[in-house]
Amino acid sequence: MKAVVTGAAGFIGSHLCESLLADGHEVLGVDAFTDYYPRAAKEKNLAACRDHRSFRLVEGRLQDLDLRGVLEGAGQVFHLAAQAGVRASWGREFAQYTDHNVLATQRLLEAALPAGRPRIVYASSSSVYGDAPGLPLYQKSFGLSVVSLRYFTVYGPRQRPDMAFHRFLKAARDAEPVHVFGDGGQTRDFTYVADIVAATRAAADSGRPGGVYNVGGGERIALREVLRRIEDVTGRRLTLVREEVQKGDMRDTFADTAAARADLGFRSTVPLGEGLEHEWRWIRSQA
Repeated sequence: MKAVVTGAAGFIGSHLCESLLADGHEVLGVDAFTDYYPRAAKEKNLAACRDHRSFRLVEGRLQDLDLRGVLEGAGQVFHLAAQAGVRASWGREFAQYTDHNVLATQRLLEAALPAGRPRIVYASSSSVYGDAPGLPLYQKSFGLSVVSLRYFTVYGPRQRPDMAFHRFLKAARDAEPVHVFGDGGQTRDFTYVADIVAATRAAADSGRPGGVYNVGGGERIALREVLRRIEDVTGRRLTLVREEVQKGDMRDTFADTAAARADLGFRSTVPLGEGLEHEWRWIRSQA
């Protein structure tokens, strides 16, 4: 089966592509290689996929590409392409988020209608809570099978350089100070990337059309506890520098995964300590 993965060169997208290829699928990846972080890092993410005979990459923005050829023959579309991050989504940068996240998604959905109406799995974030989901409109109005996943604080190898665990582990590796926003009491539901990939693929197979599913690690942990565990994993003492809370940062998040368990058979399988060890090994390999 042909699967399309947008944002294929990113943190989660590259892991998803590898999983699909390992199971014998034909994968067409799409990525615009925006400059949010260096292209070289994204090229490393894609190295294994590029060597696979069943992988093809189309470079370009969803807003500009002829999506008919991209979607032709696809049974599943995994839409992970987006302008990442919350802290920058204000003021002058807001237009980038509407362009890459809203308009690009709308164009993909419109293109899917005459392209055989493939199952679409849309990657969202826990940060959107409080907003009314817009994507089910395409399910109700046009019969397009769209499933939305809300990821909770994803981490693991290939994590973006601006994300917390990457910054913390890199600081431990390089004996640099760790900048912490807030008092360290904020809590998150951390989710290892392999669990995210499993849930995303399950959504394409058994997700309820129009459904929205939380995907989380199942454990609510304070940031100060994470820093302690990082010291345990790395064997290094962290030097902390306190910074003010940033706009857009939520105090606490925790995923209610009941729907994902019921419909997708989702269970988190990688505990935080084990996941941190995997990411620590990867960080050390990047030196």
